Amino acid sequence: MNIPSLPPLTDLFALFGVNLVLCAALLRLLQASMGWPWAKWLAVGLFVLLWMPAGSAHLPLVAYVRGITSDFSVTLVLLATIGILQRWTGRVVFGAREKHAAYAVLAVGAVALYPLAMGWGDHDPYRAGWGSAALWTLLLALTVASWIRGLRLLPLLVAAGLLSWSAGMMESTNLFDYLLDPWIAVGALAVSVRRLAGFVLRSDGMRSGRRGDPGAGKIQ
Repeated sequence: MNIPSLPPLTDLFALFGVNLVLCAALLRLLQASMGWPWAKWLAVGLFVLLWMPAGSAHLPLVAYVRGITSDFSVTLVLLATIGILQRWTGRVVFGAREKHAAYAVLAVGAVALYPLAMGWGDHDPYRAGWGSAALWTLLLALTVASWIRGLRLLPLLVAAGLLSWSAGMMESTNLFDYLLDPWIAVGALAVSVRRLAGFVLRSDGMRSGRRGDPGAGKIQ
């Protein structure tokens, strides 16, 4: 009897990551509209369903999804895992300040990396992901600065990416693929732009209120 062999560890890691991200997205979408119990069990059902074999190759459904989405970064998988844990336990693991700081850094990294990596300039920073003292120094400085300011999520994301890269958990050997992917880049940019727009609108509203108050600035 032929016993089917397990896929390589890199494939298992990628498939598990895709499954977790999809389940986290489902929880986020359904929790507000259907309530927690329904959303929880639907997410569990989706997690199990995606491991079911399908097609002539008898690959799990999540493998076909992976063919569309490609591999997710360790950063995105870890953020999805944190989101699942927070919703499942009801405990806030990392507050809004931590998440906004992480999204801001990811957004800046995406803007600095992807346009140049696609040939929009003479320098390609993506090459630094195969080994660069400058990149290591930048990540170290970012981690230390975040830790000093009381931020723990960003150092955790950097550490997880570095450890996974050192262990060769993904097919890619480029560190940037562990830290960033197009999906988390778009999400981080959307969150950061929305937050920046809200800040600008609030600032404009405060200035308009002061101009409309005839007593503003007068000594009582």
